[in-house]
Amino acid sequence: MSIFRMSEVKSETGHRSHASIYTAIKNGLFVTGVQIGQRAVGWPSDEVKAINNARIAGQTDAQIRELVSRLHAKRQDFAAA
Repeated sequence: MSIFRMSEVKSETGHRSHASIYTAIKNGLFVTGVQIGQRAVGWPSDEVKAINNARIAGQTDAQIRELVSRLHAKRQDFAAA
Protein backbone atom coordinates (compact mmCIF):
# COMPACT_ATOMS: atom_id res chain seq x y z
CA MET A 1 0.00 0.00 0.00
CA SER A 2 1.11 3.52 -0.70
CA ILE A 3 -0.32 6.95 -0.04
CA PHE A 4 -1.73 8.90 -2.98
CA ARG A 5 -1.56 12.67 -2.99
CA MET A 6 -4.40 14.69 -4.53
CA SER A 7 -2.95 14.66 -8.06
CA GLU A 8 -2.70 10.88 -8.00
CA VAL A 9 -6.21 10.52 -6.58
CA LYS A 10 -7.61 12.69 -9.37
CA SER A 11 -5.67 10.71 -11.96
CA GLU A 12 -6.79 7.34 -10.56
CA THR A 13 -10.45 8.27 -10.14
CA GLY A 14 -11.01 10.56 -13.10
CA HIS A 15 -12.13 13.44 -10.90
CA ARG A 16 -11.13 16.74 -12.48
CA SER A 17 -10.92 18.94 -9.41
CA HIS A 18 -10.12 19.00 -5.73
CA ALA A 19 -13.68 20.17 -5.13
CA SER A 20 -15.19 17.08 -6.72
CA ILE A 21 -13.14 14.82 -4.42
CA TYR A 22 -14.19 16.79 -1.35
CA THR A 23 -17.83 16.77 -2.50
CA ALA A 24 -17.66 12.98 -2.82
CA ILE A 25 -16.22 12.80 0.71
CA LYS A 26 -19.01 15.04 2.02
CA ASN A 27 -21.59 12.81 0.33
CA GLY A 28 -20.04 9.65 1.80
CA LEU A 29 -18.89 8.40 -1.59
CA PHE A 30 -15.15 8.66 -0.96
CA VAL A 31 -12.87 8.11 2.01
CA THR A 32 -11.41 10.98 3.97
CA GLY A 33 -7.74 11.76 3.63
CA VAL A 34 -5.17 10.84 6.24
CA GLN A 35 -2.79 13.38 7.71
CA ILE A 36 0.72 12.82 6.34
CA GLY A 37 2.23 16.12 7.38
CA GLN A 38 1.35 19.33 9.14
CA ARG A 39 -0.49 20.65 6.09
CA ALA A 40 -0.65 17.57 3.89
CA VAL A 41 -3.14 14.77 3.42
CA GLY A 42 -3.10 11.66 1.32
CA TRP A 43 -5.34 8.70 0.58
CA PRO A 44 -4.35 5.04 1.04
CA SER A 45 -3.98 3.56 -2.44
CA ASP A 46 -5.82 0.36 -1.54
CA GLU A 47 -8.88 2.36 -0.44
CA VAL A 48 -8.89 4.43 -3.63
CA LYS A 49 -8.60 1.25 -5.69
CA ALA A 50 -11.41 -0.45 -3.74
CA ILE A 51 -13.76 2.45 -4.49
CA ASN A 52 -12.73 2.46 -8.15
CA ASN A 53 -13.38 -1.29 -8.38
CA ALA A 54 -16.82 -0.82 -6.83
CA ARG A 55 -17.64 1.88 -9.39
CA ILE A 56 -16.42 -0.33 -12.24
CA ALA A 57 -18.55 -3.19 -10.91
CA GLY A 58 -21.59 -0.92 -11.15
CA GLN A 59 -22.34 -0.67 -7.46
CA THR A 60 -24.92 1.88 -6.39
CA ASP A 61 -24.16 4.97 -4.36
CA ALA A 62 -25.69 3.24 -1.33
CA GLN A 63 -23.33 0.29 -1.77
CA ILE A 64 -20.36 2.61 -2.15
CA ARG A 65 -21.35 4.49 1.00
CA GLU A 66 -21.35 1.15 2.83
CA LEU A 67 -17.92 0.35 1.38
CA VAL A 68 -16.58 3.73 2.51
CA SER A 69 -18.00 3.08 5.97
CA ARG A 70 -16.27 -0.32 6.10
CA LEU A 71 -12.98 1.19 4.94
CA HIS A 72 -13.15 3.83 7.67
CA ALA A 73 -13.97 1.15 10.26
CA LYS A 74 -10.98 -0.88 9.06
CA ARG A 75 -8.76 2.16 9.69
CA GLN A 76 -10.08 2.38 13.25
CA ASP A 77 -9.47 -1.33 13.82
CA PHE A 78 -5.94 -0.97 12.50
CA ALA A 79 -5.26 2.04 14.75
CA ALA A 80 -6.55 0.18 17.80
CA ALA A 81 -4.29 -2.82 17.21
